[in-house]
Amino acid sequence: MMNNKRELLADLYCRVSTDDQVDGYSPSEQEDCLVAYCQRNNIVIRKIIHEDHSAKSFKRPEWSNWLSEQRKLYRRSDLILFTKWDRFSRNTADAYAMIASLRRMGIEPQAVSQPLDMDIPESKMMLAFYLCQPEVENDRRALNVFNCMRSAKKGGKWMGIAPRGYINKSKEIPDSRRHGSKPKYEKYIEIYEPEASIVRWVFQTIAEGNFNTEQVYKMALIKGLNTSKNNFWAMIRNTMYCGKIYIPAYKGEEPMYVIGKHPPLISEMLFYDVQDVLDGRRRKQRAQIAVDENYPLRGFLLCPKCGKTLTASASKGRKYHYHYYHCSSSCGFRHRAEEMNSLFIKEIKSYVPRPLMRDIYKRLIVKAVSDKYKSENQDRNGILKEIEVLNNQISEARRLLFSKEIDLSDFRIGKLEAEKQITVLEAKLHSLPDKLSNIEAILQKGLSTLCNLDTIFETGTIETKRKIIGSMFPEKLTFSEGRYRTTKLNAAAKLLFNLEEGFSRKKNGTSPDISDLSHEVIPLGLEPKTHTLKVYCSTN
Repeated sequence: MMNNKRELLADLYCRVSTDDQVDGYSPSEQEDCLVAYCQRNNIVIRKIIHEDHSAKSFKRPEWSNWLSEQRKLYRRSDLILFTKWDRFSRNTADAYAMIASLRRMGIEPQAVSQPLDMDIPESKMMLAFYLCQPEVENDRRALNVFNCMRSAKKGGKWMGIAPRGYINKSKEIPDSRRHGSKPKYEKYIEIYEPEASIVRWVFQTIAEGNFNTEQVYKMALIKGLNTSKNNFWAMIRNTMYCGKIYIPAYKGEEPMYVIGKHPPLISEMLFYDVQDVLDGRRRKQRAQIAVDENYPLRGFLLCPKCGKTLTASASKGRKYHYHYYHCSSSCGFRHRAEEMNSLFIKEIKSYVPRPLMRDIYKRLIVKAVSDKYKSENQDRNGILKEIEVLNNQISEARRLLFSKEIDLSDFRIGKLEAEKQITVLEAKLHSLPDKLSNIEAILQKGLSTLCNLDTIFETGTIETKRKIIGSMFPEKLTFSEGRYRTTKLNAAAKLLFNLEEGFSRKKNGTSPDISDLSHEVIPLGLEPKTHTLKVYCSTN
């Protein structure tokens, strides 16, 4: 194997990893062993290479640099020496390919503690054993880690780096039996602020449907969420935020969801609402667009001349910029934005109820909520019946599987789909009491907002202003002759406006008690006034 006619040149390769250092394969020990071998066999050491990288592949920094150098040299090294074959590689297929490549270059790889003469055919059997052994060890270690992680996931433990809104923590496990041994620590995740608040805002905003997902992502970046677009999409699809951990299918085990030990950031109902929006199963509201602060009405106005949607822009004067809403067609309509914004605030004020109406609204809403309580049991029973039907479908599919009328793959697909529907229905079932609780606080906040609608609009951000416009007017407005007109008003706003108008009129002989007033209220509507729709309400 060795050429005694000239001195042999050898490069020494010392590779370690964290586990190897613990086992006694330190770089200095490997180097001493290789140097002693070269001295005994009169081999000239050309270079000593120290590598701190995994041997699962040959994509290692120091090895790649050495291989590149060898290809450029006129006289290459005769040997590349290492202590054992597991220092060379832990991948049998890659190792054979690299050995063939080195031998074509005239370089002989050799393990000094496990020497082999490659010219002897039987040596290849020993080489296969030496290479397979570390690969089998790696595979066994990887399998043990996988099984432990899967078992921990089934127990509701989040494995790996904490997702956005959480942080990794560890606590010492008390154990009196150790008696001075090293303490053991249990790792877990907990909510991390202020990032968690941003993640909650993301889910709530997507569920509302006012902005598309791309806009929500950009706004989240401005708020301080540091993540890529791909990780953002993975985040809003991750069930762990509602407290559930997904366990994928493995060797006959079906995929499943388990309740996590970590505290959830959002409710299950909110998570499934977001999934409905992302999958297109729920109709979105009118998407909001990024608009300049000077043009809150942009996108909500129709041209009075040609009927097209008005746009907005600024015109530069000698000293200032002047803002206009204008039509992009040849009709030439243009009007000062400041005047139109001011007139719209006056229009909003006409819908603001008097403070005296607050008690009337409260009584009406409380009655509606009490009716909702009565129908709650009906909703609950309906959901329970749907869950029962799905469970019966799973039982029937299992019967068909036992009778061999369907195969196992069809059974698994049907069972998985039914279990998903059951999970969504159970989330709805659990959310029913939440929607009807704290009614006093919700009423107080809502009525306060309603009675100060014009102030909130005037002092709010551009997003707030556009939310108010979009919620009140489902169809676009037309500005003509100094007034705003629309063919349709939001049903809730119309009801509140009609109540205000109906109760503000007091004819002779009308009782001041609202319970004696007529239940038939005629809506006035916007210009032009219409009397075609009758709204019936009860104040009992």
